[in-house]
Amino acid sequence: MTVIYAILIFLVLIFVHEFGHFITAKACGVKVNEFALGMGPAIFKKQKGETLYALRIFPIGGYCAMEGEDEDSEHPRAFNNRPAWQRAIVLAAGSLMNLLTCVVLLIIIAFWAGQPTTTLENIEPGSPAQAAGLLPGDTIVQVDDVKVRSWDDVIQSIGQAESETIQITVVRDGEEIGITSDLEYNKEQKRNMIGISPASERHVGSSFAAGIKNTGKMAVMMYDTLRQLFTGDVSVKELSGPVGIVYAVNVSAQSGIMYVVYLAALLSLNLAIINMLPLPALDGGRLLFLVIRKITGKRVTDEMEGKIHFIGITLLFMLMIYVTFNDVLRFIVPKF
Repeated sequence: MTVIYAILIFLVLIFVHEFGHFITAKACGVKVNEFALGMGPAIFKKQKGETLYALRIFPIGGYCAMEGEDEDSEHPRAFNNRPAWQRAIVLAAGSLMNLLTCVVLLIIIAFWAGQPTTTLENIEPGSPAQAAGLLPGDTIVQVDDVKVRSWDDVIQSIGQAESETIQITVVRDGEEIGITSDLEYNKEQKRNMIGISPASERHVGSSFAAGIKNTGKMAVMMYDTLRQLFTGDVSVKELSGPVGIVYAVNVSAQSGIMYVVYLAALLSLNLAIINMLPLPALDGGRLLFLVIRKITGKRVTDEMEGKIHFIGITLLFMLMIYVTFNDVLRFIVPKF
């Protein structure tokens, strides 16, 4: 199942990315020579109109080969002959599709798990909350002088309280009741706790909001990791390639299908962000050249840009080999 999950994740995320390029290229009138899923020899291919559709043997990549993408072409519908704004849309569409995929997957996870409410579901035995008289079913409406509207408000108000006790106002059987509870400092989480957990509810609107919010948080985390990578705070040895991803899929699959979905969302956003970096061979690098050529005119030819991107993709393959070698040393060698 690990292998199946890994292959499905690879194929779906690659398909989504390349399909973004494909549909926008077609919409902008660009001639697409081949749309391929996978790399290496073709195990299935079919010519339909001007485009060859292929499924290739290694599920570690894919491509949307457009006329005039990496070389000079006189074809009127070649990529290099389209207006700059159309080329920009086509280049950005792959990462945008991966971003949207991440949002959709996190919305599904949020709906599946439910959103925490301010109504209590469990009171931990022996906790300050139990000693104070809080009960399952109580709905917290105020903590000290702060009105609460979400579970995050409850956590923040209790967690940052500076006194030894806290006044909690709850609604029980339609009536408001004031309860005073002691606080217990959790050194691991570095905040006050009283031993309560919320009831959850499934709501489409709040799930949409949570999916978008969590995508933003995940993106900030990834950009911070990239910053640490460039500053040297994180070693290149910590990067993972296909082997490391399969290992992560295995760990996630043992925890349940939703963990696999979360990993897929993480990888989809990672693919979106990495591809938009302004490096040769990546979509971000191509967008950078689009701007440069708009400023410099004909000084940078399609052939020159194609050669630079070829060097870039060669370096990326070398990095993948290095990362895969490290993954083997980390995840496979120790088992033998």
